[in-house]
Amino acid sequence: MMERRIKLAPEEVAHFVEAARKCDFEIDIAYNRYTVDAKSILGVLALDLGQMLTVSYCGYNEEFENVLMSLAIAC
Repeated sequence: MMERRIKLAPEEVAHFVEAARKCDFEIDIAYNRYTVDAKSILGVLALDLGQMLTVSYCGYNEEFENVLMSLAIAC
C-alpha cells in the first residue's frame, strides 16, 4: 500500500480525479477520519481541501504518479 500526502486546490480536483479514473486499481483519499473514493469528484470535493490529504493506493500508473508528484508536499 502506497501513501502520499498532497495539497489539492479546488481548481485541481477535476484533473486529479480524471487521472485517478484512468487507473485500474483502487485509490482512496482521506482527511482525518473521512475517506472517499478518489475517482469520485463529489467525494473529493466534499473533503476539506484547505488541509493536507492522504492518498492511498496499491498499483502503479505513470500519469497518476506524475499528478501526485505535482501535488505533493514535503513532509
